[in-house]
Amino acid sequence: MSDPESEIHMRRALDVAKRGWGDTHPNPMVGALVVEDGRVMSEGSHAQDGGPHAERLALIALGHKPRAGATLYVTLEPCSTEGRTGSCTDAIIASGIRKVVIGAKDPNPEHSGRGFEVLRAAGVEVTAGVLEQECTDLNLIFNHWITTDSPLIAAKAAVTLDGRIACRSGDSKWITGEEARADVMRWRRLFPSIAVGAGTVMADNPRLTARMKDRPEWCPFRFVFDGLLRSVADRAMPDVYTDEFRDRTIVVTTPHGGMGYVRKLRELGVQVWTLPSATQRVPMSEFRKRCAQERISGVFLEGGAQLVSQILQDKQMDYLFIYRAPILLADDRAKPVFSGLRTEKLVNAIRLEDVRHEIFGHDILTRGRVAYPERMFIDETTFSLG
Repeated sequence: MSDPESEIHMRRALDVAKRGWGDTHPNPMVGALVVEDGRVMSEGSHAQDGGPHAERLALIALGHKPRAGATLYVTLEPCSTEGRTGSCTDAIIASGIRKVVIGAKDPNPEHSGRGFEVLRAAGVEVTAGVLEQECTDLNLIFNHWITTDSPLIAAKAAVTLDGRIACRSGDSKWITGEEARADVMRWRRLFPSIAVGAGTVMADNPRLTARMKDRPEWCPFRFVFDGLLRSVADRAMPDVYTDEFRDRTIVVTTPHGGMGYVRKLRELGVQVWTLPSATQRVPMSEFRKRCAQERISGVFLEGGAQLVSQILQDKQMDYLFIYRAPILLADDRAKPVFSGLRTEKLVNAIRLEDVRHEIFGHDILTRGRVAYPERMFIDETTFSLG
């Protein structure tokens, strides 16, 4: 069990790590502190892929040889391989620090625990697992990427208490309050890509950028799933195809979409991924493969309901964010966020694991890893185009 002082310093290291929020992909965010006589003397955070690691930066920022009794706090197990930036365990040992406090273990199976062994073999006292859950949660995208060689596909929805995302008329702005919507922008800034279906682009014309207070607008990769390229057919093109970030837009389609529309998009400067498919639906398994090839480690899927339901039916959703507002529609014709399954027993229900809850104003965010049952039944009376 960790002591209160260690937790205080580790929380500070977590805050330092978040300076790299959204900028370190496909690497993790890491924060480090050097503490002497109970005072934080220096800090370091990993800023970007290929850049120096947090531990090295904290040691450099210290500006002198660590005093006797100095402690290094770091949110993630120090690397023990040379890589592009050198081994952090070697740098720690060379610095003379004799005590290291670590949050989470390296999730990479090839390295996990090795950093502890190297440090202890050199006579360094190692305490591990301080605020382990928080330190692990910090890198949910990286953890999935490094253990599966596949992007974390996460869906987001804002719902009423009875699980509806819009009234029967289609009215949906806004279900959640400003604080919850601001948190969505924070997650948009973390994920390297955002995805929506063609119906959402045509109905809402979303900008799909991260707009945070006192920070410049930031645009991730913007995926539009459109198996038939129906979003290109209208003269009034969606803004994501014509705005200043259009080179960050990627339309994901099938061979059924038509080469004329593909050429039109590319002439506008929009990227197109044509994935093999026997139907008009974009196969998520092929999309995963392409993202892995392009080193896109995470996808934040924002709808619509048809696309989100399709991905759930295909067991391709890895993580779920649900913002729930204290609103009841009590209308069976209001639009549900999920559909298409036939769940007759609770044992066949989809569940969330590693669940976390946060409150934003009057709204509650529930998020966690999606766990599928051994048997999941599709309702054959529904049809999703995607």
